[in-house]
Amino acid sequence: MPAVKTATPPALAHDLRLAVMRLSRRLRSQRADTSMTLTHLAALSTLHAKGPMTPGELAAHERVQPPSMTRVVCALEERGFVLRTPHPTDGRQVIVSLTPAAEEFLLAEIRMREAWLSQRLAELTPEERDILKAASEVIGRLVRL
Repeated sequence: MPAVKTATPPALAHDLRLAVMRLSRRLRSQRADTSMTLTHLAALSTLHAKGPMTPGELAAHERVQPPSMTRVVCALEERGFVLRTPHPTDGRQVIVSLTPAAEEFLLAEIRMREAWLSQRLAELTPEERDILKAASEVIGRLVRL
């Protein structure tokens, strides 16, 4: 069996970037409700992961300008997915939190994507799944660096 040549960082960066982009695009297409924009979904996901916060904090997490996030929050509020409550110490601010409807929506989205990915992973050999398990741990470290 020939020895596996270690990829150079630039070559690996190229291959990994393409693979991750394609996987991400495919996962995004596995959606329970396509009427929700990806920007709105990202804001909901951040609130789900980080908990209630001000629109300014949410804008910072999503790396958008506060006026853009204000529009997102208004749209999500109209759909019944977020609540605005007064800030406990700053009367000029509000706290945005998820509603039970948003939690249900997010869980349905997660289930759809993970069902598709689980089905695809089941088509791989145990060895290939072991490689992806190890790779997912390394990728996790890369994004935390």
